[in-house]
Amino acid sequence: MAQPNLELTINSERLRADFDALAEIGATMGGGVSRLALSNEDLAARSWFADRIEEAGLLVKDDEVGNLSGVLSSDDADAKTLMMGSHLDTVPNGGRYDGAIGVLIALECLRRVKEAGIKPKSHLEAINFTDEEGTWKSLLGSNGVIGKISADDISDSIHANGAFRAALFRAGIQPAEIYRARRDPETILGYLEVHIEQGKRLHECGHELGIVDWIVGRTTYDVTFFGEAAHAGTTTAEERRDALQGAAAFIISAHKLITQEFPRGVVNCGHVSAKPESYNVVPSEASLRMEFRHPEADTLQDMEARLIRLTQDCARDYRLSVGTQRVLHREPEQMSPEFVREFERACRAANVRCMSVASYSGHNAQIMNQMAPAGMIFLPSVDGISHNPKEYTEWRHVEIGANVLLRTVLQLTA
Repeated sequence: MAQPNLELTINSERLRADFDALAEIGATMGGGVSRLALSNEDLAARSWFADRIEEAGLLVKDDEVGNLSGVLSSDDADAKTLMMGSHLDTVPNGGRYDGAIGVLIALECLRRVKEAGIKPKSHLEAINFTDEEGTWKSLLGSNGVIGKISADDISDSIHANGAFRAALFRAGIQPAEIYRARRDPETILGYLEVHIEQGKRLHECGHELGIVDWIVGRTTYDVTFFGEAAHAGTTTAEERRDALQGAAAFIISAHKLITQEFPRGVVNCGHVSAKPESYNVVPSEASLRMEFRHPEADTLQDMEARLIRLTQDCARDYRLSVGTQRVLHREPEQMSPEFVREFERACRAANVRCMSVASYSGHNAQIMNQMAPAGMIFLPSVDGISHNPKEYTEWRHVEIGANVLLRTVLQLTA
């Protein structure tokens, strides 16, 4: 048996060739990529990934929710599995790095371990999760692994999921069998993910890697203000019960509230609509979608209470009524302290400048962390651009992140 070599490094040329080849699947004008989950392009990317797994002499594995993996088995059949990966699907006309780089780095780590003749104490698995971006259902694949997808989530009788179900069937995924994708937590050693930051902190600070300590919690609401329709020309300002004015006042006030009183929090309001849609009628109804995020659960709860109270204050100021409905809630997730230490140890050994960061975007790691320890590395994003064809990470940072992940895998399992 070959002895573990902690100085083992990835094959950068091969990783770059994989990256360039994958970026051609779903390529758009201007250097972007469109691989919406379960689309022709996504299915082509999955097929390409399966071919790379087989070429490497690894086991190809898929599950009932469509997750696709390459596995390097331990000699101990009863060993736990260390999973690593991300996602190959993208947003419409997104970037080449988001998600994909994490899957490719995971695969390269398995290839290098195998090529070096190292027999890992744990099974190693490089996984591509289905529909991380939410074309159909956000973080579908990882939620399936932890057992959080039920028949009701994709039922066509409860929700309008006809097109979703058709896309699943077309990809060979049986909706009635999705629950079988759940893994036994006792069989999982943990999950590791490399991802671009999608923000400016690392790039502006000049750090080579970020080690994620928290992934923020997120709550979303549908908010509707109700007023009274009236003639826009003959109704005075004092007489109006303008629902859109109330909604506009709330949006401005919400941003001020979070900026001034919750500096580590963020809020966003979008998809604003008004009824009736007429030039000459005062809006009687205005609706918007709101989300807010924070890395601390108690503070996220406080933000929620303050924002709901603000909707009521704005409604009162404009003589309106207001309805609020919570749509989604995800608790903040603290990444495994053990994995944070292992990442830091690997960075010290390689003289890599790293810093602790909280993730303000959602990732498969926060879902997997609900079942098993999870850890995450961020690569610097130039100018913080993401979900955009201009998304870019310097290749030297990709190499650094890949080598830190490889060393961490060896520290944990070799």
